Amino acid sequence: MLLGATGYTGRRVLRELIARGEKPTLVGRSRTRMLALANHLEVELPVAEVDVTSAAHLARLLEPSDVVVSTVGPFMQLGMATVTAAARAGAHYFDSTGEGTFARRVLLELDSVAAARGATLVPAFGYDYVPGNLAGALALEQAGERACHVEIGYFVTRSGHGNELLYRSTLRDAWTLSTGGTRQTLVGAAAENGFAYRRPRPDARSRLVDERAAKRVLTFRYAGVKRAAMTVPGSEHLGLPEVFPQLESVEVGLGWLGRWTRPVQIAAALQAPLLRSAKVRAAVTRWSERLPGAHREPDPDGRSLVIAVARDGYGRPLATTALTGPDPYEMTGSLLAWGAVHAAAPDAVLKPGVHGPVAAFGLDTLRVGVTEAGVQEVDEASVRHR
Repeated sequence: MLLGATGYTGRRVLRELIARGEKPTLVGRSRTRMLALANHLEVELPVAEVDVTSAAHLARLLEPSDVVVSTVGPFMQLGMATVTAAARAGAHYFDSTGEGTFARRVLLELDSVAAARGATLVPAFGYDYVPGNLAGALALEQAGERACHVEIGYFVTRSGHGNELLYRSTLRDAWTLSTGGTRQTLVGAAAENGFAYRRPRPDARSRLVDERAAKRVLTFRYAGVKRAAMTVPGSEHLGLPEVFPQLESVEVGLGWLGRWTRPVQIAAALQAPLLRSAKVRAAVTRWSERLPGAHREPDPDGRSLVIAVARDGYGRPLATTALTGPDPYEMTGSLLAWGAVHAAAPDAVLKPGVHGPVAAFGLDTLRVGVTEAGVQEVDEASVRHR
């Protein structure tokens, strides 16, 4: 079942599912729009007109054998009904959220429910945050047991501008390579409380700690290029420590802004006291919904770059992994389609409960799926000599 098929990301997921020979049930509020979309794609698809913000309504549709894919956001506002209904029904669930706070809420509220029902829930199963989970796991696996810390950075590049892996994005790229919905989510996330993963002492329990987004700037050096990224809450904080229990910290950074990363991070720090007010947060959210260019589609030459660095207890780098792939929206469509088809297979083996992608599928299986989505690991030495 696919929710949000008439939206930008949802259409991409639908096209990928159809290309794989699937005929998902389209679920949403407007039967007319869903039928029009199916007619446009010249395929007959079942549709279900349902209030997607009502867990009770969705529960009437779902059975334990179902796989649910949701692209309906912002997820903190609209997403809990769908994932709750899936968990209670014992259905597998994937979504396109980039909101780390939503993934954390799903884990805290639904892990035991999903595990008891045999459901596997994997929020943020797209560009946010599958390649980061995979890159982090590959770097940690290569580094071995000495790795106590991992840092992961998300960047965008462009094709047709020389060696794309040496390209450093600009503030303009952050605007032209994203949708209005993505920008609304980013602004809204900045107004919400985030989190980080810390274990303050070697003998302490690893834990999540509350921390605002953009509190720090991470620096990544890859193939001779220095890149900066602002810290954000991601599903890596939730998923990687489950697979690598020796971890003492997990850092995730968003590096779309290029040279503007530091100024924007400072501005975020200055406005943080204001955002403690619920009225101010609500005003920021309303403002984000009115940003210009809301209906403009991203430029077609965008590409993705994700870098992960595993470090020892002294902060020294042990291993670096870099993944490159298509633009974030194409990647998200491909990953969600692969995850759904894999989960629907009769012989699929998934770990019940709420998990990151590595724990849910296993590292080897996830690596195959990510490769199918057009994501490849790149060697730093080969990049330098291109």
